[in-house]
Amino acid sequence: MAVFTPVNDADASELLKAYRLGELTGLEGISAGIENTNYFLDTEQGRYVLTIFEVLGIEQLPFYVELMHHLASRDVPVPMPQTRGDGQRISVLHGKPAIIVSRLPGQWIKQPNANHCALAARTMAQAHLAARDFEIRQTNLRGLDWWQATAPTLTEFLTAKQHELLWQALDEQIQARDNGLFDQLPSGPAHCDYFRDNVLFTGTSQAPSMGGVIDFYFAGCDHWIFDLAVAVNDWCIDRATGELLPDLVNSWMNAYQNVRPLTEQEKLQWPLMLRAAALRFWISRLFDYHRPRPAEQLIPHDPTHFERILTLRMTQAAPPIAEF
Repeated sequence: MAVFTPVNDADASELLKAYRLGELTGLEGISAGIENTNYFLDTEQGRYVLTIFEVLGIEQLPFYVELMHHLASRDVPVPMPQTRGDGQRISVLHGKPAIIVSRLPGQWIKQPNANHCALAARTMAQAHLAARDFEIRQTNLRGLDWWQATAPTLTEFLTAKQHELLWQALDEQIQARDNGLFDQLPSGPAHCDYFRDNVLFTGTSQAPSMGGVIDFYFAGCDHWIFDLAVAVNDWCIDRATGELLPDLVNSWMNAYQNVRPLTEQEKLQWPLMLRAAALRFWISRLFDYHRPRPAEQLIPHDPTHFERILTLRMTQAAPPIAEF
């Protein structure tokens, strides 16, 4: 959500003519994130978010946009893409594809507790089930194929120890795929970036309410247990060390399974998926840090955070998933 493409009031006002959202009353760039350009956009009729896509092509966007529309239409709390007067939901601004979505209430929580984890996990499970009949299929573009293609471009930036860790973890995932260990895992449309800063809450710490889940632009069809692992590696850890916190892990997994119980195969592959999720974000953060794209406002994430997490997941046993 960095600002790569500047947008002024005149640009936004012209874009709004294609919608039925009223006149522009406010426009503010969003500096967080690293993939797309985002602005808070206010009109006479409500509060919205304008997203300009910097990497994804217009041919890829229907998956993300229609998935959000599909979930929002089924009462999953996600941004609702706004429909233009011509019936389309994708526009073009400064030669790049763009959309306007509803702005959800609440804020993300830096230090989530068990209540936040349970609510976020339940919402994730609801989204997985609601997406089962979504007809568009698109693979996770930041999945194993991308890891394999990207890892060699990072070699020059790694120490010998980092190089060993990267290829040990990557080879494990390739071997697991080639041996068919993933074949029986339930899968479908998944968020694939379900970090704490992509989930908004209202209410209090002890009685939170769900504001909604945002930023679906890394979503893809993947194993749902991978989506769980991505979330647990962010929500249920000691931020300083990367250690999993069993109470938060249990809260997350129990709440998820109240909606969609895991299969025995998912439970068996849980440690492998935790390592996969850590590897995915270490590779992507290394890539974004060492090979960044220019942006007016860009805050790259520290790749050493996920290096620590991956090291732990490779060397320590994962907490078992409690029987449900």
